[in-house]
Amino acid sequence: MVLGKVKSLTISFDCLNDSNVPVYSSGDTVSGRVNLEVTGEIRVKSLKIHARGHAKVRWTESRNAGSNTAYTQNYTEEVEYFNHKDILIGHERDDDNSEEGLHIIHSGRHEYAFSFELPQTPLATSFEGRHGSVRYWVKAELHRPWLLPVKLKKEFTVFEHIDINTPSLLSPQAGTKEKTLCCWFCTSGPISLSAKIERKGYTPGESIQIFAEIENCSSRMVVPKAAIYQTQAFYAKGKMKEVKQLVANLRGESLSSGKTETWNGKQLKIPPVSPSILDCSIIRVEYSLMVYVDIPGAMDLFLNLPLVIGTIPLHPFGSRTSSVSSQCSMNMNWLGLTLPERPEAPPSYAEVVTEEQRQSSLAPAAVCDDFERALQGPLFAYIQEFRFLPPPLYSEIDPNPDQPSDDTPSCPSR
Repeated sequence: MVLGKVKSLTISFDCLNDSNVPVYSSGDTVSGRVNLEVTGEIRVKSLKIHARGHAKVRWTESRNAGSNTAYTQNYTEEVEYFNHKDILIGHERDDDNSEEGLHIIHSGRHEYAFSFELPQTPLATSFEGRHGSVRYWVKAELHRPWLLPVKLKKEFTVFEHIDINTPSLLSPQAGTKEKTLCCWFCTSGPISLSAKIERKGYTPGESIQIFAEIENCSSRMVVPKAAIYQTQAFYAKGKMKEVKQLVANLRGESLSSGKTETWNGKQLKIPPVSPSILDCSIIRVEYSLMVYVDIPGAMDLFLNLPLVIGTIPLHPFGSRTSSVSSQCSMNMNWLGLTLPERPEAPPSYAEVVTEEQRQSSLAPAAVCDDFERALQGPLFAYIQEFRFLPPPLYSEIDPNPDQPSDDTPSCPSR
């Protein structure tokens, strides 16, 4: 009898998104199929799947133990999020090569469905860094007697969602710094920097509107700049390894001595980057916006504003509210809004409510039978009677001053 051969072994996921990319979150059900194509007839002991998710870090450092002695210190750490195994065909034991309990698979294509649920606890977002990673995968193993197993691994993506529509991520971020340059015994004027952004949370593809004011009172030519940085932090055996990468940047106009530049919403777009990772014990991914002044021949003056890159974008209402409030706040701080010397009197009662409206309001309103009895009480009569009564007369002079005064005006009555 001529045994058949395994032509292909593949894994496919039942994707629910439009891009046909397997993306899941904590608590989701991961389902798919193991596709097996064989030529001829084969005997199989088992077909298994093994699904796993874990975060892992690893790096090495060289150490000197003496004048001529050196060694390498390894730092590794791992956190497991889930570990799931299932048997699609056959039995658990694969170490023996007995002919008992074998399954016959005929020539052609065959599909075997699998399904498992991700833990409800928060999972770290899939990530690939310089010294560590967060990975999730499904592996299929086909075991046959007297032959090496056929194995295939396929990864899927997990997003631990970060909703930027939370109060902490909608709060504006701002700061101010100043630097004075010294050259031997001479001291030049200061260089000052003030910067503010509308909120702390953003999603990839959005543009950060930067409001800044740079004043150059020194004798040097300076250049204002801004950049987004990603900081990867890896932890193992009580040590920490940090990697900082530039994500995006922009450059302002050069400022000569005595000049000032104002950014009224200068935009810096966030490219496609991985979301922040804040809940993993061995890997953290954080972002920051650095607004700084490039000073030739001296240390730069820089201001760091923290950022959180999320997965759930800003709701339209939140965007409008945040934009309006932030713009108003920045105008109050830097543009110096002026108030009129004397407040304008409010409109008279006759201009707001006509006599017909007042008389019609005194008529009983049509109400539902369920509430009619409750609304016939004295409280409802009081509300109806005084609903359209005119407010107290507006006056620039306090009609009841604490101390009598002939010509001294007081603050407008409130």
